[in-house]
Amino acid sequence: MKKRVAFVVNGTPGSAMSTRAESFARELESTFDCTLLHRAPRKVRAIAELTAALRSLRPDVLYVMDLGYSGVAAAALHALRARCPRVVDTGDAIAALARSVGGRGRVGELLTEGLEQFGLRTADAVVVRGTFHQRLLAEQGLESTVIQDGVHVGAFLARPATELRRRLGLEGVLTVGILGSTIWSEKLQVCVGWELVELMRVMKGRPVRGVLIGDGSGVPHLREWCRRYGLEGQMTFIDRIPYESVPEYLGVMDVVLSTQSNDVVGRVRTTGKLPLYMANGRYVLATDVGEASLVLPEEMRVPYEGVVDRAYPARLAERVEGLLARPERLRAGEALVDVARERFDYAVLGARVRELLERVTTR
Repeated sequence: MKKRVAFVVNGTPGSAMSTRAESFARELESTFDCTLLHRAPRKVRAIAELTAALRSLRPDVLYVMDLGYSGVAAAALHALRARCPRVVDTGDAIAALARSVGGRGRVGELLTEGLEQFGLRTADAVVVRGTFHQRLLAEQGLESTVIQDGVHVGAFLARPATELRRRLGLEGVLTVGILGSTIWSEKLQVCVGWELVELMRVMKGRPVRGVLIGDGSGVPHLREWCRRYGLEGQMTFIDRIPYESVPEYLGVMDVVLSTQSNDVVGRVRTTGKLPLYMANGRYVLATDVGEASLVLPEEMRVPYEGVVDRAYPARLAERVEGLLARPERLRAGEALVDVARERFDYAVLGARVRELLERVTTR
């Protein structure tokens, strides 16, 4: 009989964590019976519902996706009652992240730190998504397994985008883009996409167009920046798109940006978008931080200093000018497909998850 795995997802169906759990479950279906349990919006209610679902399911192992209060608490309660092993899968140093972006107050930051320490130190196994995160935890005496953010490479291969570019008015220009939600940080006064708008400001009047795909509280701020800088004709904003449409829309971007801060928060991450960009064969310009520094060629890595590097857009502009002068270099992105297949494909990552689960259930 197959052993039962309950993926406790600190997120809603369709979220990034749900996609990761679904992808793992698909790879494990020949050896494990997998069930996904998603968190409800309200924390207390979510804990109660998840605990009841786990009691009914009676899994042999719990796999908690992300260090969210509801999932961690429900899994801990069930494990205490049923003596069921737990795996915790995290992609962020959440306490450092809370301190960096602010907005939670000192009490909130302490609670986040307590959640992180409890979740990591009481788990039977810890999964991290970045090599530098593993090193950080090792310094704290915690063992972990690296299973990066993943992608179904076959589903993300580049598709013709000529017609879509025409509809979006992106013909005859070099496009530089970002995909993802953008949440405004009052403390830092930036959000995902700030560097793209500032890059367009530096390159104002050049045959370059910025493309931001996604939604979130940061979008109105970025639109206001564009209005203030007179960049309305040099930036294209596209609302969130269905996951299955992402490969086509990536095709309208000649260059994609992957930016991480040069601190603990940025260094521990793979970032879920980087594998997608690589599988699609995009030319990536990434900060020389974290997992990107290990998997991208030197020409695609750009130095970045501190949390918010105001000089970074100028460095990006130098690289983009180089691509305008030598557009044939954009084909270097095609070589990233094989790297994605080797390092980030869910078939590869799923095998690591299977090995881990067999180890903890046997133990």
